[in-house]
Amino acid sequence: MTDRGHDHDHDHDHPHEAITADEHPGYYEIMETAVRELLVERKLFGADEIRRQIEVLDSRTPALGAKVVARAWMDPAYKERLLENGRTACEELGITFYDDTQLIVLENTVDVHNLIVCTLCSCYPRPVLGLPPDWYKLKPYRARAVHEPRAVLEEFGTHIPDDVEIRVSDSTAVIRYLVLPLRPAGTEALSEEELADLVTRDAMIGVIPVSYEKEAV
Repeated sequence: MTDRGHDHDHDHDHPHEAITADEHPGYYEIMETAVRELLVERKLFGADEIRRQIEVLDSRTPALGAKVVARAWMDPAYKERLLENGRTACEELGITFYDDTQLIVLENTVDVHNLIVCTLCSCYPRPVLGLPPDWYKLKPYRARAVHEPRAVLEEFGTHIPDDVEIRVSDSTAVIRYLVLPLRPAGTEALSEEELADLVTRDAMIGVIPVSYEKEAV
C-alpha cells in the first residue's frame, strides 16, 4: 500500500511491551509546551488565539464520527460517497475541517478488519473524533500495531478469526483514516440516532467492534 498501509495475517509469539499509559510527560508534550510559551513570549501568537484553537479542538468529539457511521449504515448512497471521499461526505453533515488533511474511510467487512495507527507520532482524524486517546500516542501501540496487530487487538478484547485479513493503515501528516465498522446484527429496527449511540471512538479506530444487545421484551 502506498499510504504506508500494512496487511497482516499472522501472529508473533514473543514478549512485547504492554500498551499502558505513561504518567510522565513525553518528549513531544514537553516540546509543545516549550514552543507554545516561546511563541507567546515573542508575540507571534497570543494566548487568546491559542485558547480559541484549543476550544475548537475540544468541541470535536467521537459523536461526530458516530453520526457519520450511522448515516452510512442507513443510507447506501451516502456510504458510497463516504468511501469515495471521506472529507466531502463529512462536510455534507456539517462537519468542518480546519486543516488540509484528507480523510480516507476504511470499511470493515466479514473478510477484512481495519486498524488505524500513526507510527511516527499521533496523526489522527481529529475533526471527526476529537483528541486521540493516550494509548494511541504511546510507542508500544505505534510499533506493535504494525508488527503484531492480532496480539494488540486481543489486548483490547477483540478476537479476529484467522480467516479474516487485518489491514493496518498508517496515518500521515496529510492523510488520516476513519474505520467504518460492521453494523451489528439485530439493529435493523434502530433509528439513525440510536445507531449513532452504539458507535464508539475505539470502534472507529478499529481496536474494537460495535456491539449491540437487544433488550429482552
